Amino acid sequence: MKAWLELIVDDIDSIHYQWLQFRSDNLYKLAHNSQICYLRKALNDRFDPSLRRIEISSGNAFTRQYIYTDAEQKPKWLGTMYLYGDEDYEDTGVDFIVKVPTDLVFSVYAMTALVDYYKLASKRYKIIKV
Repeated sequence: MKAWLELIVDDIDSIHYQWLQFRSDNLYKLAHNSQICYLRKALNDRFDPSLRRIEISSGNAFTRQYIYTDAEQKPKWLGTMYLYGDEDYEDTGVDFIVKVPTDLVFSVYAMTALVDYYKLASKRYKIIKV
């Protein structure tokens, strides 16, 4: 009889432990949101808990330089121009950049999923190694 009761209690104890872990995970998720400080903390807690080197910075906001056509009859001297990717311009660029150290080993897909979970729906980002 005693062994039978221990068998039943062992299953209940296992379910109770799983519930406590689930509750702890949900409380952690509720304690964090899309603010930069909380997002950075969540990323460092998950991917770099000891050194905490992951940083979040604002996105680049370069203005576009347009080249005139012959019909506009504007001067053709362009001066010094730099080429940037589409995500670096202010009108179509990213809103923030997640900077990860190069020597940190992590899954890009796991980090993308974590950032997607916490970020606002309208915000765009990119993950770069620094």
